[in-house]
Amino acid sequence: MAFAETLQGGGVERALLRMSGGWLARGHRVTLVLGACEGPLAAELPPGIEVIELGSPHYPILMRLPGVVRRLDPDVLFCPGNYYTAAAAIIRMQLGRRTPPIIAKVSNALVRPEMWRFVAWGYRRWLRWHPAFLDHIVAMTPAMAREAIDEMQMPPDRVSVIANPPAERIADATPLALPKGRYIVGVGRLEPQKRWDRLIAALPRLADPDIHLLLLGEGSARAGLEAQVARLGLGDRVTMPGHASDPLPALKHATVAALTSDFEGVPGVIREALSQGTPVVATEASVAVRELIDSPMLGTVVAREDGEGLVAALDHWLEPGRTRPAPREDHGDPVGDYLALFSRLARQRIA
Repeated sequence: MAFAETLQGGGVERALLRMSGGWLARGHRVTLVLGACEGPLAAELPPGIEVIELGSPHYPILMRLPGVVRRLDPDVLFCPGNYYTAAAAIIRMQLGRRTPPIIAKVSNALVRPEMWRFVAWGYRRWLRWHPAFLDHIVAMTPAMAREAIDEMQMPPDRVSVIANPPAERIADATPLALPKGRYIVGVGRLEPQKRWDRLIAALPRLADPDIHLLLLGEGSARAGLEAQVARLGLGDRVTMPGHASDPLPALKHATVAALTSDFEGVPGVIREALSQGTPVVATEASVAVRELIDSPMLGTVVAREDGEGLVAALDHWLEPGRTRPAPREDHGDPVGDYLALFSRLARQRIA
């Protein structure tokens, strides 16, 4: 059993659906509890998954989840990201020893230097409580695992490293209208965390005045980003068509992919871009970014607030004739690794 608020199109929820489809394909029953079954990802729900909709995306999912877990008594409970661990804590408090094993994935950075000092202090204290209500943590890279051990004080034997399943082409996805000529692509929610304003601000400073920017995603920051585009006179160079069910074609044909976030976990878009042979320019939004961009032949990592460095890195990869990286293949069996972990924890519960 897993849970989420909505299917509005975040990377956490998209990865959850990919994993759920894999678990179903291997003969396991999967129940997904949603605050509301709404959003563009609803069309990507794997056939055969059992969906329980609570009727509202926010408050009720926290308060009604314990009752659903008590009634269904699943073998394991999967928490798909940091954002949802408060719900896991409430389940543990209400169900106590009747709580099934809770496995949570680290989906965002646990060290947050952009936070105000008092908020950061509270966040660190909150992380230290996690071993009390989580049975196991899954990190997507070794560096993220070390961060979980350090920041959460989670015992190392309760931390595993399992990557997300790789993205695949979606045969019936709506075709994207790609910019003519060379372009930069950004893929991710239009939310303050992603700081697409940095990328838009860099566009008029690039050496090539004809480079376009394609931003794929939707979110609450759209109005502000559109106002910034208008203020800078970039209306003919920036396209924001909204959520894309299959961003791989846009990533494949882009000259460079960019990610300018304040904080991330293990950004799936970096792996997806590199799988298409597209170089990536990214801010150092988590310890995992340099694990993914582990060679200067793959892309460039810049400091979050280094506007000059961002422009220079983009200019480097936009230089005509620049060699692109070879497409990187994903290895391993994330779906099987998760199932093995779930089975082990379920057996321990029975014992």
